[in-house]
Amino acid sequence: MFVIFNPSEQLVPIKVWLPGPEHLDEVCRRQAMNLANLPFAFRHIALMPDTHAGYGMPIGGVLATEDVIIPNAVGVDIGCGMGFIHTDVPASVLREVNTPNGSLAQYMVGNIMREVPQGFNHHKRPQPSKFLDKMVKQQKPNDPKRLFNYGHKKLPEIEEAYYQIGTLGGGNHFIELQEDEEGLLGIMVHTGSRNIGYKVASYFNDLARDMNRKMKSPVPLEHDLAYLPLDTKEAQGYIDWMNFALEFARHNRALIMERVRRIVFDALEKFAGISTIEINMEVNAHHNYAALEEHFGGRVWVHRKGAIRAEQGELGIIPGAMGSYSYIVEGLGNPESFNTSSHGAGRVMGRREAVRQFSLEEVMEDFREKDIVLGKQRKRDTAEEFFKAYKDIDEVMNNQQDLVEPVLKLQTIAVVKG
Repeated sequence: MFVIFNPSEQLVPIKVWLPGPEHLDEVCRRQAMNLANLPFAFRHIALMPDTHAGYGMPIGGVLATEDVIIPNAVGVDIGCGMGFIHTDVPASVLREVNTPNGSLAQYMVGNIMREVPQGFNHHKRPQPSKFLDKMVKQQKPNDPKRLFNYGHKKLPEIEEAYYQIGTLGGGNHFIELQEDEEGLLGIMVHTGSRNIGYKVASYFNDLARDMNRKMKSPVPLEHDLAYLPLDTKEAQGYIDWMNFALEFARHNRALIMERVRRIVFDALEKFAGISTIEINMEVNAHHNYAALEEHFGGRVWVHRKGAIRAEQGELGIIPGAMGSYSYIVEGLGNPESFNTSSHGAGRVMGRREAVRQFSLEEVMEDFREKDIVLGKQRKRDTAEEFFKAYKDIDEVMNNQQDLVEPVLKLQTIAVVKG
C-alpha cells in the first residue's frame, strides 16, 4: 500500500493498495484526486488493488462522507454483487458423466440458460416473490412503513421488478459452476439490481446535478460527483430507493441461486446417482452500495463502488476474470481500508478495446484448453470478458494480504454469460 498526499493539491490523502504509483493508471488517479478534494470527504480515500477508472469515481474505490450522499459513488448497478454456495459433491462428475445432451456440465448449462434470462431479457411472466409482495403492501399512502416516500414517473414501477427478479443481465455478470482445490463443487452467481438500479441511479444523479447547479456547488459538475445533502428529502428519497435496489439485488441473486441449485442437484441425482448433497457454506454480498457506518470515531456514509465490506471474520467473494480463479475470503477488518477489500480482478482495458484486441476464436481456444463449458447466446462480444482484459487475480490477492485471508480458491468448470 502507498499513499498519495500533497497538501497543496488535495484535502485528504489517497491510500492505494498497489505496490507503487506506476501501477495506478492516470485516469483512475485523476478521479481519485477529485474525490480527495471533496469538501465533505472523511479522513482519506481508499483504492483497492483491483481499482480502475469508472464513471465519476474509480471502480474499487471507497469514499466516506459526512452530511452528503453521492449517487455516482455507488454507481448505476446498485447492489451488484455475488452469491455463492459450496457443496460436498465431487466436481469431477460434471466432466466425467455423460448425458443425452453432452457432459453433465453441458447439460446443466443448457438448462440454466433456458430457465434464467440473460442479457436484456426478462421473464415473460411475473415471478413469485415474497419480498416484492411485502413491498407492494407498503405502498399504501397511510402506512408509516411505506418505502417510496419519494416517487416520480422516471423511477421504477414495482410491477417491473416481478419480471426482472431472477434474471442475470449482461456485461460481466455470470453464473459459474466451480471446483475448489479439494475437488468439491461450488456455484457462484454475479448480478445486481438490473434495470431497477439503473433507473434509480440515473434519476437521482440527474436530480443531484440540478440541485448542485442551483446551489452553486464547489464540486465541478464535470467531475460527475454530484451530491445530495442528507438533510433534504431528495437524499432520503435516494437512500430509500437505493436500499430497495440493494434488497432487490440480493433477492435476485437468491432466486437465481435457488433455480440453478435445483437444476444442478436434479441433474446430479438423475445422471450421477447423487441424491444426498450437503451445502456447507452460503455467501451473498453487495459490492456497489453506500451504508452508514462508524469509522475513526465518526458516523459516516461509506460508499463502496466495486468493493466489498471485509470486517473481521466476515465472508466475502472475489471473482477473477472469466475462466480464471475466484476466491472466497474472510475479512481482516483493516480500518485503513474502512474494512473493505477488492471485489474482483479489475479491468486493465475497456470492453471495446478487449473486443478489438482479442478474437472470439482466441477466447474459445482458451476455454477448450482449460476444458471450460461456455453458455452464451450472443458470442460476438465474448472477448469483452477475456481474462487478458483483467488483472491477474492472484496479484490482486497478494496486494491485499492485510485486508482479507483466502478461505477457498475456485476454478471455473462452466460459465453462463449474458
